[in-house]
Amino acid sequence: MDEEQVVVVNINQDYCSRCLICYSLCPYKAINRDAETGKVEIDIQKCQVCGICYSACPVFAIEIAYYSYDTLLDYVKCMLDKVKADTIVFMCRGNSPSTCEVKEILENQGLNVENYIPIRLPCSGRIPAEFIFKVLDLGVKKILSIQCDDEFCRFKEGTKINTRRLLLGKKVLEDLGFPSNAVTVVKYSRKAVYFTEECVGCDKCVFICPYSAIEAEPFATPKILTEHCMGCGACALVCPHHAIQVKGFEFEETLKRYMNSAVKLKAEGKSPVILVFACQWSEFPSLDNPESVLFKRNAVTLEVPCFKALDPVHVANALECGFDGVMAVVCSAEDCKLQEGRDTAERNMEVLKDFLKKKGLLERFELFESSPRSISNFGKRLDEFVKKISSMPPMNQIQLVKKEV
Repeated sequence: MDEEQVVVVNINQDYCSRCLICYSLCPYKAINRDAETGKVEIDIQKCQVCGICYSACPVFAIEIAYYSYDTLLDYVKCMLDKVKADTIVFMCRGNSPSTCEVKEILENQGLNVENYIPIRLPCSGRIPAEFIFKVLDLGVKKILSIQCDDEFCRFKEGTKINTRRLLLGKKVLEDLGFPSNAVTVVKYSRKAVYFTEECVGCDKCVFICPYSAIEAEPFATPKILTEHCMGCGACALVCPHHAIQVKGFEFEETLKRYMNSAVKLKAEGKSPVILVFACQWSEFPSLDNPESVLFKRNAVTLEVPCFKALDPVHVANALECGFDGVMAVVCSAEDCKLQEGRDTAERNMEVLKDFLKKKGLLERFELFESSPRSISNFGKRLDEFVKKISSMPPMNQIQLVKKEV
């Protein structure tokens, strides 16, 4: 284990009071307790960097690399100076893709918010109660927390923990004279959206869904059981007519985003141009702050809700429309937040690699597993990939040669 992995989440033993709150809350049993001394330590290989232990520690003895209390506080202070907004909207990564249709989600809940400060987090359960009180003290009037439904939470207990925490905090605030709407919890989970008029009744989605969330009907189109849908996107990938899709990750919209990006970067003379498909849970800083890693490498990133939603068609098409290389970043099987059906995704990748090999493009595609436990792993792999692609002719030159032949 390298040093960078060790320091992602760490317990400062000088501050730790051995209260065992973190030990009791960790949904992954990644915190070990010495029975004799009561000392607690984090098993970094089991840790999913959800931040639930960090937010629960009463003495801030847990140090974390991402979205720390001080970092979030500095962000809010900076945004308060830049924008005229008195509302903060917390969004879980699972219910907020990079396209962030926040206003639409809130309007469906009867909430109209024009200006707000967005804070996107891996899990709502990583917000300490102290942070809520502090930002209200800074001048924030309203705090809205868009949380996943309890059964949808990618970190098992994060939503439940934060809901209880916010309800207790809300009661304290009301006793202190704050209005009842100072803190509002909104439940929202990203589900598959079904366009029945496009469906031909092939039932492929029924067979592929790993959560039994789609039922075949004898004389009608399949029925989606939304209470079971986890929004993994496996059904959308196999639908031949795009009759079923995950909102925020629609096929045509995804196609437009990366094709427009390719045209723009090529017009600016950038080379090589890289497209990165990244599972939302495999990498944190580069997805939330792409300027830090991606933009300076002429890389465009598109998030996918899960490895199962990584469409091989997009990979092949991206190379055809001008990208010089395509990288896919996914979680390992052990870290996958939606493990059911992963074998389907792996088979899809084997078919894709076989296709690319036949087209002479296999060297331009790379799939690798990553985790937020490794702080700079993604950046290093991207640098290596860019260096490899730089040694190859640009894709537009190859396409011109093929046309001339």
